[in-house]
Amino acid sequence: MYDICIKEITKNNWEEAFELSVHESQKSFVPNIAESLAFAYIKPWDEALDPYVLYENNRIIGAFYISYTPNSEENYWIGGFQIDKELQGKGYGKQALNKIIEYIKEKHRKCKVISLTVEKENEKAIDLYEKAGFISQNQENTYQQPIYKLKIE
Repeated sequence: MYDICIKEITKNNWEEAFELSVHESQKSFVPNIAESLAFAYIKPWDEALDPYVLYENNRIIGAFYISYTPNSEENYWIGGFQIDKELQGKGYGKQALNKIIEYIKEKHRKCKVISLTVEKENEKAIDLYEKAGFISQNQENTYQQPIYKLKIE
């Protein structure tokens, strides 16, 4: 069991966050940290987009962002979820995803549905999301990525 915590990307940790990387074969699956920060500034999909890093023992192990409409019940999207290539396959992804879900429930109390998209070829991520309870909606977004949703209480 890892002690994972979530922190915003700030002026104090952005350089360390930029050192995160995924395997070459995964680079088309997730935005890099610079792209996630650009999304936070531009907000291409919703009214708000908050970029975060995942820490374990004071070192950044991964990242993600939440794109959402404040105070909505169903418009919360996890994006850019990644675990550093050196730590993949060790259970960090599963535990980090659970931590993200809990974080959204705490920070956005009106949220009843969390959504995400995934590249069709990213079988490991699809498996991870399905095991966490996300259900395929048999729909795709404009980028031909399948949409998954998780209902929360």
